[in-house]
Amino acid sequence: MKKVEIYTTGWCPYCHAAKSLLAEKGVAFDEVDADDPEIRHAMVQRANGRRTVPQIFIGDTHVGGYDDMAALERRGQLDPLLAD
Repeated sequence: MKKVEIYTTGWCPYCHAAKSLLAEKGVAFDEVDADDPEIRHAMVQRANGRRTVPQIFIGDTHVGGYDDMAALERRGQLDPLLAD
């Protein structure tokens, strides 16, 4: 399975939803605290200017936020993206 990295904040309901979806699928992920201003700046750079959280990366692919990941799941495209 590819490495999954998710930038989150402690107060974001979409962050919790994204982590729950990944956990339900049994996917391990690295959580990055985007409350830190320096980390948030790096996230925005990496996410092509997107400032909202969560920002989700699967391998080298920027998925986007929770809604983007949930849409991939509904279309049956999330599992293939997660696979090696």
